[in-house]
Amino acid sequence: MSDPGNSNGVTGPIRREITGVILAGGLGRRMGEQDKGLLPLEGRPLVVHVIDVLRPQVGRLIISANRNLDRYRALGLPVVEDMVGEFFGPLVGMASAMRDASSPLVLAVPCDAPSVPADLCARLYRQMRATGADISVAHDGTRMQPVFALLRRDLLSDLLEYLNKGGRKIDTWYAKHRLVLTDFSDRPDAFLNINTPQELIAAESAKGVG
Repeated sequence: MSDPGNSNGVTGPIRREITGVILAGGLGRRMGEQDKGLLPLEGRPLVVHVIDVLRPQVGRLIISANRNLDRYRALGLPVVEDMVGEFFGPLVGMASAMRDASSPLVLAVPCDAPSVPADLCARLYRQMRATGADISVAHDGTRMQPVFALLRRDLLSDLLEYLNKGGRKIDTWYAKHRLVLTDFSDRPDAFLNINTPQELIAAESAKGVG
């Protein structure tokens, strides 16, 4: 019996090639150093909103976190900690997920973006396959959204070398590889992330209106 896939065009065989990682390992400085992934939106942690949208898009889903590990594990997903340093940024979370994954591709998204597109993975994958790129990154029509990215897992050794030499800038590392920007100009609102208490209040109000 063939796999019907899902409504977003990602078939079962493709999903099994992709491990999703939700990046929740930051300090949340603009949020008063609160753990953003666990802050409530409509009565549920922000990370749960991301889980609900991302789970159907990938074969396996993990969380990258550096604190409140038991609370994240209670959500029923594997949790990986940063393999290099502490709170060194999203590239370390990506590297940690790439080391943990056994799939050839890793899809990264942040924990503080509750409006992740339901077809994020499908569109990133199609563009990667069409161009032969190593990394497919969302572009909202105005700018690149670097933490919404599909990466080839075999980039791990190069990423570790970059990190071990002190590299932290995601754009700089991306520029070393075959990068393709995937057009999401039809959904620019999908990449709005919640960084401050005011933005969380605004998101709650917007959800209420919706």
